[in-house]
Amino acid sequence: MSDNSDYEVGQDNVRIFGLDIHNPVFAISGLTIVAFVFFSLVFREQAAEFFGWLRPALTSKFDWVFMIAGNLFVVFSLFLVVSPYGKIRLGGEGAKPDYSYAGWIAMLFAAGMGIGLMFWGVAEPISHYGASFGGVTVGEGGLRTDWAPLGAAEGDVQGARDLAMAATIFHWGLHPWAVYAVVALALAFFSFNRGLPLTMRSVFYPLLGERTWGPLGHIIDILAVFATIFGLATSLGLGASQALAGLNYLFGVPISDGMSVLLIVVITGFALMSVIAGLEKGVKRLSEANMILAGALLLLVLIVGPTVAILSGFFSGMVDYVVQLPALSNWVGREDTNFLQGWTAFYWAWWISWSPFVGMFIARISRGRTIREFVICVLIIPTLVGALWMSVFGGAALEQVTGGTAQALQDAALELKMFKMFEAFPMTGLLSFVGIILVVVFFVTSSDSGSLVIDTITAGGKTDAPTAQRVFWCVLEGAIAIVLLLGGGLGALQAAAIATGFPFAIVLMLMCVSVMIGLIRERKRTQ
Repeated sequence: MSDNSDYEVGQDNVRIFGLDIHNPVFAISGLTIVAFVFFSLVFREQAAEFFGWLRPALTSKFDWVFMIAGNLFVVFSLFLVVSPYGKIRLGGEGAKPDYSYAGWIAMLFAAGMGIGLMFWGVAEPISHYGASFGGVTVGEGGLRTDWAPLGAAEGDVQGARDLAMAATIFHWGLHPWAVYAVVALALAFFSFNRGLPLTMRSVFYPLLGERTWGPLGHIIDILAVFATIFGLATSLGLGASQALAGLNYLFGVPISDGMSVLLIVVITGFALMSVIAGLEKGVKRLSEANMILAGALLLLVLIVGPTVAILSGFFSGMVDYVVQLPALSNWVGREDTNFLQGWTAFYWAWWISWSPFVGMFIARISRGRTIREFVICVLIIPTLVGALWMSVFGGAALEQVTGGTAQALQDAALELKMFKMFEAFPMTGLLSFVGIILVVVFFVTSSDSGSLVIDTITAGGKTDAPTAQRVFWCVLEGAIAIVLLLGGGLGALQAAAIATGFPFAIVLMLMCVSVMIGLIRERKRTQ
C-alpha cells in the first residue's frame, strides 16, 4: 500500500489445493458457474427457451438504463480530459510507463474489441443498410424496415448508406470505449495511487468504507466475475461460429455442433498455453501479433477493394456519426424501437459485461500515464481505429451491395458475410485464410486476457496467483461458450451478455461517483 493512503485493506487469502481463495468470491463464483454449465447441458431445451425469452425481456424493459449509463460514461470521460484532474499521474508523480505506446495500444485494442470487429465489420453495415433501404433480406429470417436506425430511408441508396455507417460507428465508437476507460481508470487509480488491491471492490472504498471488505464487496467482485465470464463467452461463441464458417467455406469442414465444440476446445488449448506463459511472454506478444495481422488484412482489403470510395467513406462516415450522435444517443420518443433494443441496448450491455475484463486488463498495463493521456488514448484512438476498420470492411461490402452485384453477400448468414465479400476481390483464398487466422488469434487473446483478469478478481487483487487457478478459469470460459452455443446459439450468447450487463450497469454508474470522490481527495492531498 502507498504510504500516504488513508484506506485500509481488510482481507485474508487462503490457499486450498493450490488455489488462492479470496474469502468466498472464488468459491461462490466458481461453483455457480460450474452449476450453470451442468444444468445448461442437461436441460438444453429448457435453456434454449429461457435464453430466447431473456434477451427481449431485458432490452424492452430496461433499454433506458443502458442508454443513460452509456451516455454518462462518455460525458464523464470527456470531463476528465478537460478537467484539472487530468494532470494526476497513475502511480504517482514519479511513475514511468511500463510499456511503449505501440505495445500499450496494441494490448488494449486487442482486448477491447477483438473478435467483434471481425464478426460485425461486414455484417453490421450490411444489416443496417438492408433494413434502412427497404427491408432487404439479410441473413436468416431477414430484417424489416422497423429495424432501421432512426427510421427507414426507403429507396434512398445514399441515405441508407449514411445511416448504416453512422449507426455502426456509433456502436463501436465513443460509448464502448468510455465504458472501458471509466472502469480501467478507476481500477488503476485506486490500485496504483491509493494502494488498494487491483479488484473491483476497491473502487467503492470512498462509498463503502470498511464494508468494502465485507459481504457488499464480495457481491461486487462476484458480479464482476459473472459479467466478465459471460461477456467473454459471447465473444468466444461469435468467434467460433465465424471461424467454423470460414473453414467450411475454404476447406469444406462440416458445420455442426460437434465441430463447434471441437473448435472451441482446440482454441481454448492455445489460450491455455498463453495463460501459462503469463502477461509479458504470452498476452503481450500475442496482442502485438494480432495488431500486425489485423493491420495487414485491413491494408489488403483497402488496396484490392474500391480504395477511393473506402477512404472517402471513412471521412463521410465520421461526419455522419457526429451529426447523428445526439439522435442515436437519445432514448426518449424513439420510433425505431427494434433497432434501439435489438442492437444498441444489446451492444451497451455487452460492453458493460466486458468492462471488468477489459478495464482490469487495461489498468494492469497503464501505470505511469496521466489521466488525461490515459483517457485520450483509451477513448479517442480506438474509436478512430474502429471507425476506420468498419469503414474499410463495411464500405467495401456496401460498394458491392449498392452496385447490385452481391446478392449472395446480402443473403449469407452473419458469420459468413466477410468471406462472401472477399469473393469479389483478387486473392480471395489468401484474404479468407488470413481472416480465419485473425479470428482464431483474437479468440485466443480474449480468452487468455480474460482468464488473467478473473484470476486477479477471485484472488483478491493479486497478480501472481497460482497458474492452476488461471487454467481453471480459462477452461471454464470455453465450457460456457460451448453450453451457450448448444443451448440456443447466437441468441443465447447475446442473452447471457445482457443478463450480466444489466446489474453491472448500475454498479458502474455508482463507480463514477466513487472515482470522483477519490480524485477530489487526491488533488487536495497533492496541492
